[in-house]
Amino acid sequence: MKKFLLLLIAIPFIELIFVMLCGKMIGLLPTLLLILFTGILGVYMAKTRGLKAFEQLQKSIKNGQAPGDAIIDGVLTLIGAILLVLPGFVSDILGLLLMLPFVRKMAKPGIYYWLRKKMKSKQTILMQR
Repeated sequence: MKKFLLLLIAIPFIELIFVMLCGKMIGLLPTLLLILFTGILGVYMAKTRGLKAFEQLQKSIKNGQAPGDAIIDGVLTLIGAILLVLPGFVSDILGLLLMLPFVRKMAKPGIYYWLRKKMKSKQTILMQR
């Protein structure tokens, strides 16, 4: 919990420093336009990639496969799109990286490991109807 609170304080501070440095290097208007452009890109990516991830999820369910990869791809894509919408360049870089399929593929083993660890320690709640 302390790490999370530290991140909540540090990330906006780091983002502000990068925005100020960029504003100093390329000017105020280009910096603001760049932030606006990445926000619009994030909304577009969330819509297009999110729909694609949802279609993959439906396809894997129809084929009788476990939708694990499709769900993780969808969640990582959504996180990437949210990071793109947030103002700031560090979050934009992380968001763009999460939009790349090979980056998501590299992240999946770590996510599976984390999920297995949470499930073994009974920290994950699965709801069933």
